[in-house]
Amino acid sequence: MGDVREPLRELTSCGLPEALEVMGERWSFMILRASFNGLHHFEEFLSELGIARNILSNRLAKLVEHGILDRQPCPDDRRRIEYRLTAKGFDLLPAMVSLRQWGQKYGSEVVEDPVLVDEIDRLPIGPTSILAHDGRILGPADLRLVRPDRVGLREDGSRAEAGEPLDRGDTAWPHRVQAAE
Repeated sequence: MGDVREPLRELTSCGLPEALEVMGERWSFMILRASFNGLHHFEEFLSELGIARNILSNRLAKLVEHGILDRQPCPDDRRRIEYRLTAKGFDLLPAMVSLRQWGQKYGSEVVEDPVLVDEIDRLPIGPTSILAHDGRILGPADLRLVRPDRVGLREDGSRAEAGEPLDRGDTAWPHRVQAAE
């Protein structure tokens, strides 16, 4: 990925160690998956996941502490607590889908049931991809690490300007087409 390497000993130079600090164990991911599937209450997580009460309590507290879940009183019974995904929690969905797809591809005989589909046409979603700023799908050979002061500086010395970022509903393939309003 180029001549520059990440400082692998420095845990603050990359977002991955921080993400793993919060999400780096199985139960956090299973709670997050359950949240994406509409579970909100402690007892629901407990019965659906088959997790020990103390572990669930600890993981929920950690996810709340890191702003991934929000702890709120239930609207219909203020004595009960709901755990709701925050915007920060919803931002983990692409990582969750990518890990799910990887597990289906390389797991032993993993059959997708239910199937994750696109809401509009109800066909299975495509593989998660790394996209360039303009929507091009990138592979390992397309990636390079550069110093912050060299972002946008091409090999020939010219400067690139970032295009408009893709947004929900935009199409990245076969070419970028703005979604119909």
